[in-house]
Amino acid sequence: MKIYVVGIGPGSLDHMTPYAKAAIEKSDVVVGYTVYVELVKELTRGKEVLSTPMKKEVDRCKIALDAALENKTVAFVCSGDAGVYGMAGIMIQVAKEHPEVDIEIVPGITAACSGAALLGAPLIHDFSIISLSDLLTPWDLIMKRVKLSAEADMSIVLYNPKSKKRRDYLDKAVDTILEFRSPDTPSGYVKMIGREGEITKICKLTDLKNNDEIDMFTTVFIGNSTTEIINGKIVTPRGYKDV
Repeated sequence: MKIYVVGIGPGSLDHMTPYAKAAIEKSDVVVGYTVYVELVKELTRGKEVLSTPMKKEVDRCKIALDAALENKTVAFVCSGDAGVYGMAGIMIQVAKEHPEVDIEIVPGITAACSGAALLGAPLIHDFSIISLSDLLTPWDLIMKRVKLSAEADMSIVLYNPKSKKRRDYLDKAVDTILEFRSPDTPSGYVKMIGREGEITKICKLTDLKNNDEIDMFTTVFIGNSTTEIINGKIVTPRGYKDV
């Protein structure tokens, strides 16, 4: 009885780890959100594929558990890293009454890392990752984390910056950060990382406001007070001398 909770990375098979590919290939069943299952369809031929739409996370975990209890090896796929806003935690919680099921977390490349690589090196020093989605976290708590990160002069990565119902959340976050950062702070965003239609933009902090290009498939990066742009790349210095 085995469940691999597999982080498939940002989207392209080229960005998947060999171990993640191997976990899918050795599994009998592949479970996941419909979009993510589609991203790995080249690896699922001949396998049983079970998918659910968005907001059915608990259902997906139960489907994976039921398959494992039938003595099948299951690959439960999610984007990025399974342990960063992924399904690793909830899968362990759902299966807590079944210690006989072996759950292995297979790491992947999260958007903070893959997006940062496209922009340059914005996360070389301390940074925070904050999701602006308030589906599971109260908005007041999200804004408290944004404010404290800005006050601590940390580089900031924002996941889920906008959706159709959350059009102004990113603007509110930027306004809070502007209490502690220059309007010209080097910032950027990457949309559809590793997928068709990928967009990479470097900009100023204030350019993130009222930006219709940014949506829920975008990851936003905001530098700290020392971040600079060097030859078209965002760089947050670590503090090395003589460079």
